[in-house]
Amino acid sequence: MSRMQAKESPGTQSGIQRRRIKAVFFDFMGTCLDWHSGVVKALPSAIAEQTRSKLALDWREEFFSELHARSQQGLPPEDIDITHRRTLLRLLSWEAYEEERNHFVGLDGSTSVPPDGGPTAVASIEFAVQSWHRMAPWSDVLPALAALKKELGLELFVLANGTTRLQLDLVRSSGLEGTFSLLFSSELLGVYKPAPEAYEKAMGLVRVRPEEAVMVAAHAYDLRAARKLGMKTVYVYRWTDDRSEDMAVVKRENDVFLGESDSGMQGLPSTIMALDQVS
Repeated sequence: MSRMQAKESPGTQSGIQRRRIKAVFFDFMGTCLDWHSGVVKALPSAIAEQTRSKLALDWREEFFSELHARSQQGLPPEDIDITHRRTLLRLLSWEAYEEERNHFVGLDGSTSVPPDGGPTAVASIEFAVQSWHRMAPWSDVLPALAALKKELGLELFVLANGTTRLQLDLVRSSGLEGTFSLLFSSELLGVYKPAPEAYEKAMGLVRVRPEEAVMVAAHAYDLRAARKLGMKTVYVYRWTDDRSEDMAVVKRENDVFLGESDSGMQGLPSTIMALDQVS
């Protein structure tokens, strides 16, 4: 599970001192929430399920490509619905999805696509875009978060790209209301992850230092940025995300890698306890 856990057990070796981890920051979609199931259901049912799954996965990757491009250009965060709408329309213009485009009723050659990614008159497009506001948590998430909060007394925060409205909707639809102390969106912070300012602003607002904080995510780019600032990092493998990453490399990069054999986040409470030990 972890390089640290393999080398030592909490409180069993001489010279170990307690360093109090105070806060755990979580990426949200993908890490805590199963975005794929909801998005697949929201795409036109006339499209074969396997194709809907591929379309959803490609949509996610196209979204990340645009997000990273905006971040690298220093552009301010935009409404995530605009980004999702624009990237879906772009995907449907691909030759690979020419047939699937026909199932989005009203999306034809005469349809005017807003250049700024604004709302269209196509109901199926808008329904798909809104599906990103409704997600269920992965089955391992709620027990892990409850243990971190109630048994270890840690403060839990969402630190994710997107809008505050999106995060409020996701907390409600996932049944995670009351779990997090605060929701940090890129809209609220004024900058996208992985810009260091995103992590620094969030930690500064809750008055924790990097060595007192852990970042948990299913995205390697996210944890690479957090680690550079001195935060501890826990990678949670989800099959829906980071499909182009070399997991052997990701394992070496992070303090802890929670894979399928670790039952995802089920091992997170013991992992955080282990991270709270330093020699």
